[in-house]
Amino acid sequence: MEQSFLIDTNIIIDIFKPSIPSSVKSKLADIPLVVSAVTYMEILGWLNATEQQLKPIQEFMNNAKILLIDKPIMETTIKIRQMKKIALGDAIITATALVHNLTLITRNIDDFKNIKDLKIWNPWE
Repeated sequence: MEQSFLIDTNIIIDIFKPSIPSSVKSKLADIPLVVSAVTYMEILGWLNATEQQLKPIQEFMNNAKILLIDKPIMETTIKIRQMKKIALGDAIITATALVHNLTLITRNIDDFKNIKDLKIWNPWE
């Protein structure tokens, strides 16, 4: 069975930086674009972004599968927040990965550590 992934907001931000290492870029090249509704809102809600800055990100996100926040994700988010101090957005992203059985791609390992059954991959490591 092929491994499936959920891409965290920080990874998308890094993809658009010219300084992203080619080794990381190649690791991410063939990964299907799957993001949570939270990531969609975070990345496109960039404060004071210009149209020129947002256009390539919007095009990128138009090619992504957006996983919406449904009842199972809400219930899992509640359970996560009852067990761990975690920002609401991160808890929703975590719940989305867990409900859909996806590996979370992120550089912010500390934000997501010690969450039972959550698979994490940091392409920088």
